[in-house]
Order: sequence, then structure tokens, then C-alpha cells
Amino acid sequence: MNKNDIVTLEITALTSEGSGIARYDGMAVFVPLTAVGDVIEARILKVHKTYAYAKIERIKKPSEDRIENDCPVFGKCGGCVFRHISYSAELRAKEQVVRDAFERLGGIDLSCAKFLPIAASGLSERYRNKLQMPLGKTDSGIISGFYSERSHRIVPIEDCKLQPTIFAEIVTFIKKRAAELKISVYNEEKNEGVLRHIYLRRGHYSGEICAVLVARRKVPEFWKLARELSEKFPEITGVVLNINPDKTNVILGERAITLIGKPEISDQMCGVKVEISPKSFYQVNTPAAENLYRKAAEFAEPNGKTILDLYCGAGTIGLSMAQGAEKIIGAEIVPEAVENARKNALLSGINNAEFIAADAAETAAMFAERGLSPDVIILDPPRKGCGEEVLAECVKMNLERIVMISCNPATAARDCKFLAENGYSLCAVQPFDLFPRTRHVECVALMIK
Repeated sequence: MNKNDIVTLEITALTSEGSGIARYDGMAVFVPLTAVGDVIEARILKVHKTYAYAKIERIKKPSEDRIENDCPVFGKCGGCVFRHISYSAELRAKEQVVRDAFERLGGIDLSCAKFLPIAASGLSERYRNKLQMPLGKTDSGIISGFYSERSHRIVPIEDCKLQPTIFAEIVTFIKKRAAELKISVYNEEKNEGVLRHIYLRRGHYSGEICAVLVARRKVPEFWKLARELSEKFPEITGVVLNINPDKTNVILGERAITLIGKPEISDQMCGVKVEISPKSFYQVNTPAAENLYRKAAEFAEPNGKTILDLYCGAGTIGLSMAQGAEKIIGAEIVPEAVENARKNALLSGINNAEFIAADAAETAAMFAERGLSPDVIILDPPRKGCGEEVLAECVKMNLERIVMISCNPATAARDCKFLAENGYSLCAVQPFDLFPRTRHVECVALMIK
């Protein structure tokens, strides 16, 4: 097999990235934008020793899973990977990704655990409560969109089907007024210009919106733009100017100025009243996240127990379990999120919850050193997972059970493997689709001592 060869392939599986997998002369060939059951003519793009990459030249026989793509930038934008297959097919693929991660990467025998079917999202469109959109400048004016796959080239998008329509209206208004107010747009290559990103966050139940303008520096025109935004869109309860002067991939800077209204949005999660600041972690698909948290509570069996909630964010997971628990102790490294968590406990009249600003490893070590032993730990780490340092401290506490929530099945499987090698058994795992049409899938796992 050589570069530019045209070969006939049958797609038999999908990768965790959403690409199709075929076999040719004993080699795995990965082809984006394909579906299981597709028979295609493909052009070989790159050949390695044991695998190759290709692109579709022609679909000879389409899969029964195929549907008509309804997005003009699908395949260009780095967001959705599953707009060309049915939602049921997407769910099957994501469920298999989680199963493969635990069996192949984690080396865990799932026949000894309860592997529950994937929980679908109630909404597969317009479900996101958060938008982070970079801005750019072309000869025709200000553009906004998302980066193409593995690049910082902005693919212009007027209305993303994963976002509520009001987000598109707000972005359009900001671009128009920014141009009229002569607010320059950031040029990443030259590290010059002012306005970098538009960041919107919306309460699913409250409808409140916080608009964050991310800029290299403040200019007087931002106050006028903020005032006009709040007048044009009554749903906007606050406009924040976030200052990020650094040449970096990180979106938000350290300094924030509230231009008008309040920086937090109010909402509720599993019946708990919450306020969320721009830097606080909050699941982007609220109803699907509520289902996940209910399953986490079922696994934790919190009644009468002390729950340690590591990576607690704004406290939503722990607080959702507080009613029957003896005590909730949450730890989070982002100070603003800890303040949100404390306030959220007060808003809902929860007096058996305590939140501390510390990273997960420090918190777990502190508990182990003091001989304090909660009954259950909830882990909800970022995509990189917990890592052995945190898990080793958790093991020292000799806990009854550990509940792992993860947005990355690969690191979840790795971390559960460590726990399995240190006295715990995987009892149950369930995938949850919180991000329809994208490659991402969450899961929750129960480890028992």
C-alpha cells in the first residue's frame, strides 16, 4: 500500500475519535466521516508500518446508519464528528468506546462487573449551556467560529446547532457593534489587537446569560458595548470583561472586570440552587448531567455517610447528595468555584457541606495524615484523569467505595486499573452521552473495597 493508492474498504468499527476503521492487507486503515457498514473507495493519505490514514473518494455502498448531514461546516469544524450517522448508531459507538477502554486499556474483566447500557441525552441539538468562540479578522470583517481539527484556523460559523439560537444572535450583535465601535480583533500570529473570544454561559432552567468578553486589554468602548448588550438582550444578567494579555492557548486570563450586572448566573442542578461564575466548572448539558449525578448518588449510597468530593467545582455533585448524607466535604483548586460552592450550599439551605480551596492530591493527603476517613470519595477529574498521586492517597484512607466520574474513558480506565491493583474491584460502570454529535462521552464507575 502506498500514498495516493485508491483502495476499496469496508468500515467495521469506529475509533474513539469518530473515524472509521477498515482492514486492508492486514493493516488498519482509519477513514474520517465514515459509518460502520460503509463500503467505500478511499485514497491513502499516509502509510505507517502497521496502519494507514485515508479519505473517502466515493461511497460505493452506504451504511444503514447513515443520515443526511445538516451542517454546512461538518468535517471542517473541529466539533461534531457524528452528524452523518443516526443518533442510535452514535450511542452504540460511544458505548463501545467505553467498553473498549475498560477492557483493553484498563485490563478489567467486565464480565465480573455490571456494564450498564449508555444513557442517551434527552436533547441531541441545542443542548449546550456554554459557548467559547474565538474571533478573527478577514477582508470582509470580523469572523467567529471554531477551530478546525488540530489547528488554530477559525472555521466561520453563524449558528452552531449544538448551541441555543440566542447565542448566535448575541455573537452577531457583538461582532457588529465591535466593528462599529472600532474595537480591534486579536491577531494570534502577531499577538496584537484587543478582542479575543466571546464566552457565553446560560442557566438551563433560569435562562440567565452571562456574557464574557475576553480581551488583551480594556478599552473604554467595552462599557458601551456591555450596556447595549444588556439592553438588547434582557436574558443577559451580567457582562464581564476578562483580561488575557498572554500569548497562550488558555482562553481566560486571571483578571476580570464586571462591566454591568452580576458575573454569576443562577440555575439549579438536581433541585439544588446554584450560582456559577465564569471560571467555575459546570456541565454543558444540564438535564443529561442530572441523570449522571443521580447514578453517581445511587453508586455512592450517601445516606448517613461522609462524602469527600474531589475536583468538586461549584459543588453541584456533592450538594446533590447532601440531603441524606452525614457530611459533604468538597475540594477544588479554583478559588472562585469554591466561593460558588459555599454560596450554593447557603442558597439551598444545606448546612452539612464544607468546601476547601486545595488541589485533590493535597486534600487526600491531608485526610490520610490526620487519620480522617470519609466513607465514600467522589472523583470527577479533568480529562487527564486523577493520576497515581491522588489515587494513592485515596487508597490510604481505606474507603468503603470510590465513585469515578470521567469525561475521558481512557484515563478513567487507567485510574480504575490502579485502584483495582490496590484493593478495589470494579462493580459497575455506565456511559452517559452528555455531548451528542461530538466524540466525547462521559462515564461513571463504582469501585468497592
